[in-house]
Amino acid sequence: MKKRTFSCVLMVFVMLVSAQALLFARGNADKPVESANPPVTIMVAAAASLEYSYTQELIPLFQKKYPWITVEGTYDSSGRLQTQIEQGLEADVFMSAAARQMNVLVDSNLVSKESVIPLLENKIVLIKPTGSSTEVTGFQNATQARVIALGDPASVPAGQYAKEAFTALGNWSAVEAKASFGTNVTEVLNWVGEGSAEVGVVYATDAATTGKVEVIAEAPAGSLSTKVIYPVGMVAASDHPQEARLFIDFLASDEGLAIFQTYGFFPNK
Repeated sequence: MKKRTFSCVLMVFVMLVSAQALLFARGNADKPVESANPPVTIMVAAAASLEYSYTQELIPLFQKKYPWITVEGTYDSSGRLQTQIEQGLEADVFMSAAARQMNVLVDSNLVSKESVIPLLENKIVLIKPTGSSTEVTGFQNATQARVIALGDPASVPAGQYAKEAFTALGNWSAVEAKASFGTNVTEVLNWVGEGSAEVGVVYATDAATTGKVEVIAEAPAGSLSTKVIYPVGMVAASDHPQEARLFIDFLASDEGLAIFQTYGFFPNK
């Protein structure tokens, strides 16, 4: 009799413990799983033409994969970002719209040479406001426009590429006389989209972000000495090199490159 009573008490105890465990599990089912890694915030300094792809898809997806890492971005012309890094900007990753700015930082030991990947390729295009009429049909006769919007060649890679193309075509001096220079490629895109400039030169990826502009033509074959390459690398002074490396590896992954392609970029091969 005592043995049977003990068994019943034990069974009731087990049932109570199981019920409490079930209630606890249900109450915590919606709580996020805590990571064993401490929270980290990294800063990415990226060319203005990368802002849409970064903010809309790449960063949110990366943070979903690595929930303990928060990514903050600053977007501007590559030349300005280069200067800011030289002046001590606490960035962890730098992605430029041209090799020139990256190479300067590598040569100054401000970006780790071993980390640099020439990741993407873009195109340079001549644009006009959507639905507008112009006699300009390409880079060769761009001087027929009243105002030509360009990135400042002193600091904006798109402007440097534009100057190189027009110089190769022999009409840079005439283009420069009609040029309105922007501080980054986004500014140039907005000027043309608003009709402040009759034509302008931006990246193909920028032109694809808005219905306010349409492409007249790509830069003629042979007018640029090199491809339009976007390299990415880790800032040497990064306080979070492991997390910076994770972000760079994610951008270079098949998944990251596929997202870049939806924004008009091409993997550099």
